[in-house]
Amino acid sequence: MNKKQNSKQKIQKLAENDARPERAIQPTELLNDTLRRIFGCELADATQKQVYRALCISVRELLTEKNRVFGNRCTEKERKEVYYMSMEFLVGTSLRNNLFNLGLEAEFRKALADAGFDIDEIYAIDPDAGLGNGGLGRLASCYMDAATGMDYPMTGFSIRYEFGIFKQKIVDGWQMEFPDNWLEMGDVWLQAREDDAVEVKFGGEVREWMDNDRFKVAQVGYSSVMAVPYDMYISGYDSDAANRLVLWSAKLPQSFDMAAFSRGDYVRALERNAMAETISKVLYPADDHIQGKRLRLKQQYLLVSASLQSILKKHYKKYRTYTNLPEKVAIHINDTHPALCVPELMRLLIDEHDFGWDEAWDITCRTLSYTNHTVMSEALERWNVDLFREQLPRVYSICQEINRRLIEHLCAVYPNDWGKINYMAVIANNEVRMANLCLAACHKVNGVSKLHTDILRNGIFRDYCQITPERFLNVTNGIAYRRWLCQSDPLLTDYLKQLIGGDFLRDARALEKLLPYQNDEKVLADLMAIKRKNKERLAALIENQNGVRVDPDSIFDIQIKRLHEYKRQLLNILHVLYLYRQIKANPHGDFMPRTFIFAAKASAGYIRAKQIISLIVAASKLINNDPDVNDKLKVVFLEDYKVSLAEIIIPAADISEQISIAGKEASGTGNMKLMINGAVTIGTLDGANVEIHEQVGDENIFLFGMKAHEVEELWQRGYHPTEFITPELQAVLDMLTSGVLGQRFDDLVDSLLTNRFGTADPYMTLADFQDYARAQRDVAAVYQDKQRFARMSLINIAKAGIFSSDRAVKEYADEIWNLD
Repeated sequence: MNKKQNSKQKIQKLAENDARPERAIQPTELLNDTLRRIFGCELADATQKQVYRALCISVRELLTEKNRVFGNRCTEKERKEVYYMSMEFLVGTSLRNNLFNLGLEAEFRKALADAGFDIDEIYAIDPDAGLGNGGLGRLASCYMDAATGMDYPMTGFSIRYEFGIFKQKIVDGWQMEFPDNWLEMGDVWLQAREDDAVEVKFGGEVREWMDNDRFKVAQVGYSSVMAVPYDMYISGYDSDAANRLVLWSAKLPQSFDMAAFSRGDYVRALERNAMAETISKVLYPADDHIQGKRLRLKQQYLLVSASLQSILKKHYKKYRTYTNLPEKVAIHINDTHPALCVPELMRLLIDEHDFGWDEAWDITCRTLSYTNHTVMSEALERWNVDLFREQLPRVYSICQEINRRLIEHLCAVYPNDWGKINYMAVIANNEVRMANLCLAACHKVNGVSKLHTDILRNGIFRDYCQITPERFLNVTNGIAYRRWLCQSDPLLTDYLKQLIGGDFLRDARALEKLLPYQNDEKVLADLMAIKRKNKERLAALIENQNGVRVDPDSIFDIQIKRLHEYKRQLLNILHVLYLYRQIKANPHGDFMPRTFIFAAKASAGYIRAKQIISLIVAASKLINNDPDVNDKLKVVFLEDYKVSLAEIIIPAADISEQISIAGKEASGTGNMKLMINGAVTIGTLDGANVEIHEQVGDENIFLFGMKAHEVEELWQRGYHPTEFITPELQAVLDMLTSGVLGQRFDDLVDSLLTNRFGTADPYMTLADFQDYARAQRDVAAVYQDKQRFARMSLINIAKAGIFSSDRAVKEYADEIWNLD
């Protein structure tokens, strides 16, 4: 018996006797076993990177075995399974999270320390998996963590992006994008299953014929790629379960053109494979050109087709039929990117498995559900018909039939109302509309906050909702709080365990036990002392990365999220310049010291967003080098925002900036992560801010700005930005065009007064500016009363439990997926 078999048999033997094989693990013995078979050495002789890989492989093998045991148990009980389809899973780093969830962190920390290794240095090697960009992907990962912790059988499907989104560097004040080669070390978490690769077909044409009175269809003349699955195992806190995230990688069926190579055409011999693999190279390729659009469509279809093929294969192997698919399988579409699930599931049932249209449609509708994440029109994907038909001819013909039947139904419901029917159609105006495809088919459609769901019901999806109102419901987003509190802020977590016990580790609602301490001076002082230590940690990182010294006793005002105009980082930095002018005019005045911290990535082709980053960087250079304001105001832009950076920033935040224009942010989850770490929100009544306000009350949040209905009323009445420009605000705008910042930002000023369509700025930054400045004055006044601010912080922590992803996943399981 070889060493690899011996090690695996030990884990399997433990698993046979206990659903949690990690309970009987001897860390040193396990690491030595792994090091011997992988590197031919033991702990005493291993390098740090060898120890990292051995530790990750050991943990992965534990999770593999847990997954096998859990899967067998689910099969025996014929449990319904969930398949979560998402273009993004922002997993972050895996090692610490898995050790924490398995309850093994303390044991491995000691074993490594005894061998002369610091586990925190090992953690630093672990890369963020380059599988997502922002809140959409992080939410998907939070839900995978929560479902696993609650013993729900759930499989995630996405793409194995070789270079992820991108590594952000600020060069001469401008965002530059570089490859994020996360797989160099992160590949240790992935297990390839080459034998389970599936074929995905693109292009060609559709042939139709009758065969013994049965309608037959085939796609011919196509080109194909093979989608190879890679498994990443997901742990859950103190759970018997381990689930899988399946990541597809594209390869050619035959990777090498020997004939071309033999005749000396060496480049051609490899280029077809390189073109195929391009599909899984980069998350969200720029789509401001036809090649980028084509690549995005191919990515989405690869994800959907490969995943559905594997789901149906597994289901048939287990049940020998597809008719019970809705009773045993729930397939969830996370935003519109995987909306092709609708026609592709129909294609597979009709073309591959001989179902008639009506039966296939019934199965499809009862199996699929859809979460909408945005009311932004540009994010409700629409594909040009010519491009769609070129790449997916059979899928397009199915979309045509879905659309024909839909319009027939709509004509009965809304007779002669062609404007409404056109708005609801799947195909219209030479476009295939992904959101309408989901609305036409999915048995449940949900928004992600109360406000967002109300907007869907009464706004953009109103006409669908009037037909079948029971399909539309709300599930407010949630976060994997054990990662964002327990792992990211161990000082606060340990203190909470001493103060209120450890029940909150299993149930976030137990954090409310903190409320009786809201007037306890010692507890409030202790919380602020913990906050200061976290601020010192962040200050050290800022000095190391940016060369800027910031004061941990200043207000740490944090805005960390994807860079988009509607999120209004521009409003924030305009106010920073407003404060700068105030201090310059009265340098000896009594100003509360503040540090404004930004972190964000702008999409590669989003020039306006890049200009806002450039403005923030320019403002930071001006302010941080001005001796008149140096001890009162600092501005920091931390580059390459990702999960591991957020885990350091969030525990240090005093103020959480959630300042999107009301009605545009579906929910947000950064607001929840900051809240549970004791940050106080400054924000509009947008997204989940509405529910945060309901939890903490007027006195524990800093609200400003128009409400969603007021925004709509102003837009209808006519928004004229110049009406909101005071002399002080005009002076700030003049700074952007005068060159005092080292460069001119005329385009940004123009964007505030008009947009690219020649109408007023739809994000109404100037309309909310004065009230935002008022709310910021309130922040400064309240922060000077340390006990009052500490009480606000405590109440935010105590009331954050409702925003746990455990609660959200339970609602999905009960109301959408119908899980036991």
